[in-house]
Amino acid sequence: MNKVKKAIVMGVSGSGKTAVGQALARRLDIPFVDADSLHSPENVAKMASGQPLNDDDRVGWLTALADLIAAQDRLVLACSALKRDYRNQLRAADPALTFVYLRGSFETISARMRARNGHYFIGEKMLKSD
Repeated sequence: MNKVKKAIVMGVSGSGKTAVGQALARRLDIPFVDADSLHSPENVAKMASGQPLNDDDRVGWLTALADLIAAQDRLVLACSALKRDYRNQLRAADPALTFVYLRGSFETISARMRARNGHYFIGEKMLKSD
């Protein structure tokens, strides 16, 4: 574990990426970033209105994440990264990148999302698209 310099904690919304990523970053004593904080205002507004993002919406966001990964010596990043193409783009920024995939049943994740307060990504429609 001490050899990990950069990791992406990945999974669907509500899987615990932020909580696990923050704990991992503390354990490794390295910076933590939530990829959601790098979404454009347009992407946030789209998700807040209940519309899932498409690949075109994610282009600038993925570029910003790859730039962040390339610029940091050490990092834990919470990011859905659900498509192989997305992971490949992020891995191109650092081939030694480690991925940690969080999974849970639809029922568990859906219940966690319903319990959220103040997060723009809510609703089963969004979870099914994530």
